[in-house]
Amino acid sequence: MENQDIRQAHRAAQWREQLRKEMSPKQRTAVERVKMPELAPDYRITCNEEVNQGLTAEMAVKEASRCLDCPNPQCVTGCPVGIEIPTFIKNIERGDFHAAAMTLKATSALPAVCGRVCPQEKQCESKCIHNKMGRPAVAIGYLERFAADYEREHGSGVAPECAPANGIKVAVVGSGPAGLAFAGDMAKWGYDVTVYEALHEIGGVLKYGIPEFRLPNKVVDVEIDGLRKMGVKFEPNCIIGKTLSYEDLHQMGVKGIFVASGAGLPRFMNIPGENLNGVMSSNEFLTRVNLMGANKKEEDTPVLHGDNVAVIGGGNTAMDSVRTARRMGAKNVMLIYRRSEEEMPARLEEVHHAKQEGINFMTLHNPIEYTGDEKGHVRMMKLQRMELGEPDASGRRSPVAVEGAVTEVPVDMVIVSVGVSPNPLIPNAIPSLEISRRGTIVVNEDTMQSSLADLYAGGDIVRGGATVILAMGDGRRAAAGMHKALSEK
Repeated sequence: MENQDIRQAHRAAQWREQLRKEMSPKQRTAVERVKMPELAPDYRITCNEEVNQGLTAEMAVKEASRCLDCPNPQCVTGCPVGIEIPTFIKNIERGDFHAAAMTLKATSALPAVCGRVCPQEKQCESKCIHNKMGRPAVAIGYLERFAADYEREHGSGVAPECAPANGIKVAVVGSGPAGLAFAGDMAKWGYDVTVYEALHEIGGVLKYGIPEFRLPNKVVDVEIDGLRKMGVKFEPNCIIGKTLSYEDLHQMGVKGIFVASGAGLPRFMNIPGENLNGVMSSNEFLTRVNLMGANKKEEDTPVLHGDNVAVIGGGNTAMDSVRTARRMGAKNVMLIYRRSEEEMPARLEEVHHAKQEGINFMTLHNPIEYTGDEKGHVRMMKLQRMELGEPDASGRRSPVAVEGAVTEVPVDMVIVSVGVSPNPLIPNAIPSLEISRRGTIVVNEDTMQSSLADLYAGGDIVRGGATVILAMGDGRRAAAGMHKALSEK
């Protein structure tokens, strides 16, 4: 530790000991949850710097002391990758930040990523006993980020211990969260792992889909370098199904394949005017900006700019899109969502940040048509006002059109973020592979094994669209299933 951090941790440890001596457990539960330091909205919309600034050592130790040492900690059951949450939190409370990071790395290949983008409020934190007491949950996500960041900035960068090499080759298709989690576990068991990525950057959706103001590329790169230290090899610019076939991998001696090719096929609404210039998918917009530097003057990659920008959707990708458009100079950025704000699937933190940054939320509205100028560029959208009816199959109340309530709003750029479909490349390249009606690969949910004995799959190519942590859970489950099958052979 640096001297300042040592002093902060020491002060926090003293505070913790005083707290435990002078307060009953009931009184300790009343300690306020830590607040994440963040950049001011008027500054952050001018740059791409990370909004959340991270906890100090003292803040982390204080927050860790809120953990009540549950005899049967339910937070672990809420984690898709099975992190030993109480152990890493107690290590932070003791001031042993390195041990906390090692606990995280034992089960998670991407702790610094998960600490930033995972919906902890719906997973591990939702199981925290503080919730039953009417108090905010322990900030598990903030603490995970703190431990991972501290190890990256001050630690040795030591990779988790791996078994001796067994010489068995396995291939991973896609370098997103599912593929990286799978690769990490297989490397720990001694396999010869190669990850094939179609794009020129390793990281998949972590690089092209999530803006740097939420997840800096340098954080992703360090996590990937950690896998390299474990022996994982990466091959960019290689499209499995085109550059290399399923048969080619077999001829190269590969004994197991894990497909994590994601859901990169954007959906549109099939309404009039969607083919106008200026209407694009969130996939295209975010990929051009995040992966190809279209927001930087020195880069050659073009991307449209608009003054009146509408983003259609209510998920995290929609939030990323409106906030990116704001940073690119749009004067009026509108989020169009057909349900109410309560039904939005986006994280509450992202909604809060978007509002702070001046995004205009137009809930209970749905676009029904776009019109353009004589040059074929979008200039206007017709919005149908909606009201909520009965709940649909997902449990959310279905939006119903209000008869006659149609308004026109000027726009010069529309970003459609209403979902994605699985990448069809692998299913099309392997005709014998069983595919669902939605185009997803059919797998055994326990082992993630497909209809082909040596091919496993996980993440969005199986789920059709999911969170980073659920994709990582799939990767870990697939690794366990493949390891068991190859060991038996």
